Amino acid sequence: MAEMKKIPERSEIAEKDRWAVEDMYPSDEAWMADLEKLKADTAELSSYAGKLCQDAKTLLAYAQKLESTSVRLSNIFNYSSRRNDEDTRVAKYQEMEGMSMSAYVAFSAATAFETPEIMAISDADMERFYAEEPGLERYRRYIFNIRRHAAHVLSASEEKLLAMAGEMAQAPQDIYSKFADADLKFPDAVDKDGNKHPLSQGTFVSCMESDDRVLRKSAFETTYNTWASKKNTFAAILNAQVKSLQFNANARKYASPLEASLDQTNVPVSVYHNLIEAVHQNLDKMHRYVRLRKKLLGLDELHFYDLYTPLVPGADVKIPFEQAKQTVYESLAPMGEDYRKILKEGFENRWIDVYQNVGKRSGAYSSGAFVHPYVLLNYSGTLDSQFTLTHEMGHALHSYHSNKYQNPVDADYVIFVAEVASTCNEALLMEYLLSKTTDKKERAYLINHFLEQFRTTLYRQTMFAEFELLLGQLNQQGVALTAERMCEEYKKLNHLYFGDDIVLDDEISYEWERIPHFYYNYYVFQYATGYSAAIALSRRILREGEKAVKDYIGFLSGGCSKDPIDLLKGAGVDMSTPEPVNQALALFGELLDEMEELMAE
Repeated sequence: MAEMKKIPERSEIAEKDRWAVEDMYPSDEAWMADLEKLKADTAELSSYAGKLCQDAKTLLAYAQKLESTSVRLSNIFNYSSRRNDEDTRVAKYQEMEGMSMSAYVAFSAATAFETPEIMAISDADMERFYAEEPGLERYRRYIFNIRRHAAHVLSASEEKLLAMAGEMAQAPQDIYSKFADADLKFPDAVDKDGNKHPLSQGTFVSCMESDDRVLRKSAFETTYNTWASKKNTFAAILNAQVKSLQFNANARKYASPLEASLDQTNVPVSVYHNLIEAVHQNLDKMHRYVRLRKKLLGLDELHFYDLYTPLVPGADVKIPFEQAKQTVYESLAPMGEDYRKILKEGFENRWIDVYQNVGKRSGAYSSGAFVHPYVLLNYSGTLDSQFTLTHEMGHALHSYHSNKYQNPVDADYVIFVAEVASTCNEALLMEYLLSKTTDKKERAYLINHFLEQFRTTLYRQTMFAEFELLLGQLNQQGVALTAERMCEEYKKLNHLYFGDDIVLDDEISYEWERIPHFYYNYYVFQYATGYSAAIALSRRILREGEKAVKDYIGFLSGGCSKDPIDLLKGAGVDMSTPEPVNQALALFGELLDEMEELMAE
C-alpha cells in the first residue's frame, strides 16, 4: 500500500465536490435572520397554551403554525449541522449548532403543553373537531401518534420540565462527537517498509483493508491503544448516556429504556429480541466464515486486524468517484427511469460532500433537508466507498420521495425503515457487479465483499445492539458501568460472535469507544433488521419487476403515514417475524458455499 496523501484542508476541496449548503441559505446572515423568525414563531406557538381543547378552529390554527415552524426549525438545524460537519474545529459553526439546539429546546419547551392538551380531548370531541374542520384531516396521523402515548404523557408542567432538560440529555452525544471527531489525535501507523500513514477516524478502515499486515497491525494497535488511554473518559460519557435514557424511561413510566425508545416509532420490543435470537441461532455461519478467512489468508493465527483485508489479492482496484457514480446509476436500472432521474439530479447538483478534509466529521450519512437531501461521504476510492455512495443515495432518494409525497408532519420516516432503502440499493449494486463478471477471481472478490456486508451489517450491528441492551440492563440492576466492565462485556460478545478461530486481541476490548451509534438511542439494531428486509425486497424487485418497483416506490413515498411494520408489509416483507432475518442468513450460508467452491478451484 502506497503512503497515504496528506489530508487536505477544507479550502483545498474543489467546489464541485462540496455540498451546496447555499441551497438552504445564501449566507450565514440569512440563516441568522431566519433564526430570529423562528424565535417569533416559537413565542406565537406558546400563546396557544390552554386553548387546544376549546374548538376545532383553534386546534387547526395551532397545527398549521406548528407545521410551518417545524419546517423552519428543520432548515435551521440542517444548515448549522451541515456547516459544523464540514470542519468540526470551526468555532463559529460550533456556536451556530449550539444556537440551533437551544432553539430546538426552546421550541420543545414552548409547545410542551401540546401533548397533555391533545390528550385531554375526548374521543367524541376529537371526531367532532375533524367533522367541523376538514383541514384537520391533514394532521390526523400526527394527532393519533400523540394520543396513542396516553399512558406515558405527564402533566403540562412536567412535560415542560422534561423539554427544558432536552439540551442536557443531548450532552453525552455532543461531548462524544467533539472529543472523538475534533480533539482525539492518533500517532501515525507504520507499514512494512517503514513508511508512515496518517491515522484518523476516516483513514482507519483503509489501513485495515491493506494487504500489508504490518500496516494493519500497526494501525489496529495504535488506534485502539489511543482509545484505551481515554477509556475512563469515554466510559463516563457513555454511562451518562445510559443513565439519561433510563431517566427518560422512568419519567415516562416505561418498563425499560429499550421500550421507551422503540415506542417512539411504534416498533414492538419483540422485534429487537427476535433479531438477537435469530442471529444467535445462526452464529455457526459466522464462525464458519471466520475459519474460511483464516484458511484463505494462510494464517496460523487470525487476528481482528485481519478481518477487513480482501481475501482475493489483486482484485481490489481504486475506483474514481465519477466511475463510482456511473456504476451506481447503471446498477439501479431495475428501479426504473423515474428513480434514476432523481439520482442523477443529486449527482449533478452537489447534493454530496465527497472527500475527507481535516476536521470533517467521520463516516457517512444522508440528511433529508426539505430543499433536497444532503449526503456526507469520506470517499476513498475503494469498493466499500462505492457501496457507501449507493447506500447514502438510497437514504437520499427515500427522503426525496417522502418529502415530495407527504406533508411535512408525515414526511419524516422513522429510523426502523430508513436502512431498508439504503441497503436495497447496496444489494442491487452487488447483483449488478456479479452479473457483469465471468472472471472467477473477480467473482470471488465480490462474493467476499457481500459476505463482509453480512458480517459488518447483520452480525456486527446485532452485536452492537446486544451490547447496548446489556448496558441498559446492567444499569437497571444497579451495576456500575466502569470502563473495565464495559471492556469485559464487549470482549465476551466478540468471542461469542466470532468464535474460537480468531485471537481475541486485547485491543478489541476498546472498540466500543469508537461507536458513535451508542449515543443514538437503541439505533443500531435497525441496520440489521433493515439489511434483512432489503435483501428480501431487492430480490422481489429483480424477480417481479414493475409490480414490485411500484410497491417499493409506494414504501419510499410513505414517510411516517403508516406504522413502520405496515409500511414494510405494503412493500412485501413482514418484519414482525424473524423470518426475513433467517432468510437473509440462509443466503449468507449459500454465499459461503459458493466462496468455498470458487477458492477450491
